[in-house]
Amino acid sequence: MRAWAGPGLLTYGYRPFFMFGAIWSALTMVLWVSSLTGWITLPNAMDPVSWHAHEMLFGALGAFLGGFLLTAIPNWTGRFPILGWPVAALTATWALGRVALLSPAPPMIVGAADLLFPLLLALAMLREIVAGKNWRNLPVLALFLGFLTANALFHWQVLRGDYAAGGAGFRMGLAVAVGFVTLIGGRVVPSFTRNYLVKQKRSGLPQVFGPLDRLALSLGALALVAYVARPEHLATATLCLAAGSAHLIRLARWSGHKTSAEPLVWILHIGYLFIPLGFLLVAGAKLTPALIPEIAAQHIWMIGAVGVMPLAVMSRASLAHAGRPQVASGALRVIYLTILSAAAMRFAAGYSAAPLWFTHLSGALWIAAFAGFALHYWPILTHKRARRR
Repeated sequence: MRAWAGPGLLTYGYRPFFMFGAIWSALTMVLWVSSLTGWITLPNAMDPVSWHAHEMLFGALGAFLGGFLLTAIPNWTGRFPILGWPVAALTATWALGRVALLSPAPPMIVGAADLLFPLLLALAMLREIVAGKNWRNLPVLALFLGFLTANALFHWQVLRGDYAAGGAGFRMGLAVAVGFVTLIGGRVVPSFTRNYLVKQKRSGLPQVFGPLDRLALSLGALALVAYVARPEHLATATLCLAAGSAHLIRLARWSGHKTSAEPLVWILHIGYLFIPLGFLLVAGAKLTPALIPEIAAQHIWMIGAVGVMPLAVMSRASLAHAGRPQVASGALRVIYLTILSAAAMRFAAGYSAAPLWFTHLSGALWIAAFAGFALHYWPILTHKRARRR
């Protein structure tokens, strides 16, 4: 790794983005719940629901993806990681977008400021993949470009005066987030599970990538495209049923039931579980809307892809890259249980008969989980010592 004499927070790309992304995720929820209760009025020009949806999906998740990709791509390409002032510049452009989204600036200026970070990150990814001739990871870049496009579409809908939280830009961003979990999660979940079981000298290791995985990914991609283009169509519900079933079978092949003794591993399996559950519930919301509200089904994907899986990956990766023992502390176990409780409460809050305090409690649990992560991992993410490559 290149020498870096500056702040420890800039030693690796994951450090500032995991830290500030967690802080922003908690703060965004504080602002959202406060606006719901009428305690504050957001100063921006975007409607509150669209702002909340955007900042959860493109703001917080954008930071988590940035931190993961800036750290994973050097491992994939064999090149030195980006660190130091370039990481600081990328972090600053991400922060600029968050400030812009809270300002009363015209939508065109807000959109331009917000899109600067994902555009620069995409260019950095392209440079590293091309320089390292790492063509097998071009699909990851393609997915991120889809994320950038979805964000641009979201801002375009705001500019037109549309309700962006219910539009194609949001659905496309959510679909890409789900796609990232199926693609990247399909690498890290069985890999980390295998390492854990080998260390424990357990048999029945996760099955290797094969035809069933290809089928699950293909069905998932088709279902997500249909969800973005024609969410109300019966064919979309059918594809979601097939994709959800395939991904459940895929997950069952990774021996998650043997990892109950280590939260750092089983939380990855639960995080991935939200993806097939989301497919099945989205299908159920189309086929039996009286039983499954669409907003409840949609939040299963949102909390899984934006909450549970990012926390699972960030908590483990931060320990590994800092050279710390990869064992969940008591505080981390509480954080995991808190975010899972937030997911359960938010799903229940999607039903019309649910009292409003269900939503408030879910938000409070979400805040506690991400604020807890930021506090617990502050010394780990800001300390200079990092694992050498």
